[in-house]
Amino acid sequence: MRILCAVDGSEHSQWGVQALEALAGREPEHVVLLHIVDQPALQAATNKNPVAAKRALAALEKAGSIMLRDAARAARLALGQAATRPRTKLQTILTHGPIAHTISRTARRLKADLILMGSRGLHDIHGFLLGSVSRQVAATAPCPLLVVKQPLTTLLRVAIAVDDSRPSRAATRFLRTRILQESATVTILTSVESPVTDFAARYLSESQLAELKGPVMERATRLVSTLRDEFIKDNLSVVTQVHMDHVIDTIVKHVEASHDQLLVIGSRDLTKSERLYLGSVSESLLRHAPCSVLIVRGARA
Repeated sequence: MRILCAVDGSEHSQWGVQALEALAGREPEHVVLLHIVDQPALQAATNKNPVAAKRALAALEKAGSIMLRDAARAARLALGQAATRPRTKLQTILTHGPIAHTISRTARRLKADLILMGSRGLHDIHGFLLGSVSRQVAATAPCPLLVVKQPLTTLLRVAIAVDDSRPSRAATRFLRTRILQESATVTILTSVESPVTDFAARYLSESQLAELKGPVMERATRLVSTLRDEFIKDNLSVVTQVHMDHVIDTIVKHVEASHDQLLVIGSRDLTKSERLYLGSVSESLLRHAPCSVLIVRGARA
């Protein structure tokens, strides 16, 4: 697996590098550590003063080189290859540009299988209005994205939220074949919306409600049972949960109650208007989930 790990020297960025330890069991063949100098922002901060901008750029590039050197050392430790012959090719890149766009562009150029990055995990009104780099990357990434919101050195408790869609099936396949080790316990979780509104439910009998809701729950149960069998074939420990409730609330409450370390979700590609106005379930879960989030999308999933 080829992993692109974005670093900026912050504590959250260090969590991203440390998360390589959780993936070390699969021995990624290539890890690229990427640091980006946001040159457009730098020019704006220096009031387009070319002399000041040039000096600031040189200082940031020097600091970035030192940061990448330290990150490479930390990556070797995380991969368990610091004192042995390296089995993973480790590369560092220092480049310029808008941060989120450059991360996605670099991932596409390198044909990365996974983007790995830390995040402050903004979930309040500031995160909604301003966006975060991780949310911007999630909207444009050409491959799966792992956003690390807290230290993540093992993957023992993982939840995957599924529905009957192609991106969801891709997410389960990517999790099974690229991420998990046999020590993990996986919860396959699905939540379906009720076919009956709260208003209509007041006027229907219990038998009528059961007749309407039953087929929906049966389809959801068959879905998670099929996916469970695939995990069992790979000798993975798995449990299933089926709910009929608000999708996002149900998933977030489950993760909070179970203290899961990672939430996995599939995501389809969004149009520009959807990114701007509607968002998606995956974007909402990235914003609200208390744990790290793996969003699986793109042709390499």
